[in-house]
Amino acid sequence: MTTVLVTYASKHGSTEGIAERIAQTLVRRGYEAESGPIEAVRDVARYDAIVLGSAVYMGSWMKGATAFARREFEVLSDRPVWLFSSGPLGDRDPDADDEPKDVIELAQAIGPRDHRVFFGALVHDRMGLAERLVMKAVHAPEGDFRDWEAIEAWAESIADALDEEDRGRVAVR
Repeated sequence: MTTVLVTYASKHGSTEGIAERIAQTLVRRGYEAESGPIEAVRDVARYDAIVLGSAVYMGSWMKGATAFARREFEVLSDRPVWLFSSGPLGDRDPDADDEPKDVIELAQAIGPRDHRVFFGALVHDRMGLAERLVMKAVHAPEGDFRDWEAIEAWAESIADALDEEDRGRVAVR
């Protein structure tokens, strides 16, 4: 059975929720999928595929996510990998301007199957005073803007790609 690691760097829980939904969708499709924070991952090599995500702050992934990708470069470049970012807020469609700068570099090095940008959530109660002041100064909208249908559809596309790979391996044998 194909095992999938869905790991993430999340500051306030929005990215964690996205990762959990991706893992749940993969499990529903028959894959053994585990979701957990980057700090808890001990052995990336034991997984057949990896989904790696990070919250985006000031146009960049969290440092823990980029450090993880650099540290695990050999394994990530040898497995099917999908990347996701969460962070834009509001109701406009995420676009190329929302693509974190460091993800472009990671994508060139790792060669992921896809990178998707999802809306995040901003809940002031989960933030410290300094963060609340910054969010107020930049007029960041408060609320949960995650598009669960889009997240599940993307997870389904990952499962479809893994299904295709599994069929290819069976045909070769």
